Amino acid sequence: MSVYVPEQFTPDEAAVLRRYFTNLDLPVFALVNLPEVVKGALFARYSRTAKSLRRLFLDEFVGDLDLAGDETVDATVGVSRAEELYERIFVEYGDDSVAQLGGVHLACEQASNVLTKILEWGRLMSYLEQSTRYISYDARLGGRYRYYRDPEVCSGPLGTRYVGDMDRMFDTYSELVDKVTNHVRATVPRGANDSDFIYRQATRAKALDAVRGVLPAASLSNVGIYGTGQGYEALLLRMRAHPLPEARAYADMMLSELRKVIPTFLRRVDMPERGGRWSQYLADNASNTGDLVDEYFGIVEPEPAAEVTLVDFDPDGEDKLLAAICYSSSHLP
Repeated sequence: MSVYVPEQFTPDEAAVLRRYFTNLDLPVFALVNLPEVVKGALFARYSRTAKSLRRLFLDEFVGDLDLAGDETVDATVGVSRAEELYERIFVEYGDDSVAQLGGVHLACEQASNVLTKILEWGRLMSYLEQSTRYISYDARLGGRYRYYRDPEVCSGPLGTRYVGDMDRMFDTYSELVDKVTNHVRATVPRGANDSDFIYRQATRAKALDAVRGVLPAASLSNVGIYGTGQGYEALLLRMRAHPLPEARAYADMMLSELRKVIPTFLRRVDMPERGGRWSQYLADNASNTGDLVDEYFGIVEPEPAAEVTLVDFDPDGEDKLLAAICYSSSHLP
């Protein structure tokens, strides 16, 4: 995976963070020992700031919390006693039913845009991703633009070209952000009741929205996830089978952090005869399907077509929809 740029914290900041985050130096971590409303509000703010989640917590949330009762807590050490309890409950009630009842707030930072789509594709969970509509992506991270640098690509014959092309793309984005922002402010009048702050924020967002299409799929983002143990299990099984090395690397980090919070819910993920077989099946199925598609359709030249084509529709769709709406309120069999 790409080199992670860790954030530096003072000893006092680290002492506070250890109570609520499962690690302080990795891009994947879980939130613990916080009220649900605080975790939800933290994730909501997360999508509209360039700050990391841990820095955001220190800057905007710590001052509103009563931390006195948490001074002896260290969330980075895991939950061995809870693990013993869940093991006993699992034996009595079964894996899947119980795994639906334990949820975790998890953050995945400095993930490529490709990886964010993999994270957000699967069993129903809740996601909040850093928004390109509200955050400018021309700020550098560790002195470099925020895009994914695959070690294999960067060390290969195209590595220099890749970095150069990406840097130029972000240079162009940075220039466009300023020019489009100035254009928007020159053409969009300020409302009579709008403060200068509101006007500047609104016009900046309009400019960022117009320019964000320039950003490549390699752009790095932060993603907040809330899901159940069962949802995370399905996600990790799929990620461990994915051909993208970044996805597999993040899957390993996610599993490690989740096991500090809901360990037994995820015990099957890397068991060779359980999750291992399932992930291998998914990988083999995708590979074999790709081979067949290449064999049968690889030489087919696509014909010119309109950008949008109606390929099918149900002429009775409206009647069926109306019948379904009425049926639940009727006494018909």
